[in-house]
Amino acid sequence: MNDSAHYRGRFAPTPSGPLHFGSLVAALGSYLDARAAQGRWLVRIEDIDPPRCPEGAASTILHQLETFGLEWDEAVMWQHTRGDTYQHALDRLIQLDLAYPCSCSRKQWQAFEIYPGWCREGVCDPNKPLAWRLRSDRGERPIRWQDRLFGEQQFDPAELGDVVLKRKDGLWAYQLAVVVDDAEQQITDVVRGLDLLDNTPWQRQLQSALQLPQPRYLHLPLIVTAEGQKLSKQNLAPALAENESGVRQQLFQALEALDQAPPKALATEPPATQLHWAIANWSLARLRPVGHRLTPSSHSAGD
Repeated sequence: MNDSAHYRGRFAPTPSGPLHFGSLVAALGSYLDARAAQGRWLVRIEDIDPPRCPEGAASTILHQLETFGLEWDEAVMWQHTRGDTYQHALDRLIQLDLAYPCSCSRKQWQAFEIYPGWCREGVCDPNKPLAWRLRSDRGERPIRWQDRLFGEQQFDPAELGDVVLKRKDGLWAYQLAVVVDDAEQQITDVVRGLDLLDNTPWQRQLQSALQLPQPRYLHLPLIVTAEGQKLSKQNLAPALAENESGVRQQLFQALEALDQAPPKALATEPPATQLHWAIANWSLARLRPVGHRLTPSSHSAGD
């Protein structure tokens, strides 16, 4: 499945706002890994949470990717159209006794590090709205896999808790949707930020339960501020540059953040030239397994 000729990768942003430098590093890493393997690179818009997705944000993201020369190979997948598919997967998990309804609110279990599983053997309050949770204490445990950068990983999903699969408001949760969609798009290699590494055990548990293929995983170092704070839309990280010089500079800085050691002369070249060099020279061996990279001090939305 993971033969380079059949490599299928993806970038799957949540359209809660425009892409920032941290998003660019994740997108670029997944793009280069796919292109260097002569594989396909897809884009999926993870818009299953409409309250977090302002109108026009998805279009902005797609335009930003094009501006930086990151062109995808197939039609964009939109998660908001895939509710029936997610429901089918949830129904299967219910049949397998691996998912259960839960009435508990976060406020009720705030004294616990993880949800204590109070509704596992029956709903505590059937009159309240119900979420659906994964029985993380069942199935293969611990979960082991080899991350392509950070090496052997081992987690017991039960120690992470019974993650929500469908919310009380009827919206689908990330863990189930991402697993179903990776299988639908025949993704062989997931390249994403290190902040999602501890989500992988739940996802592999779901893949196993639903008898879905298990892709390889490569988790990239996170881009953080000088204070150690992860760049994010919630933290008001500035949007990517729009003008030509800013785009060239930020693309070059993203290559540096991925430890690819691009020649300095490349910094003023257009995206197509930078990407041509980067694809030809992509080396996972150069990428240091260090959790964080500092934000380039010179980058801003106005560059």
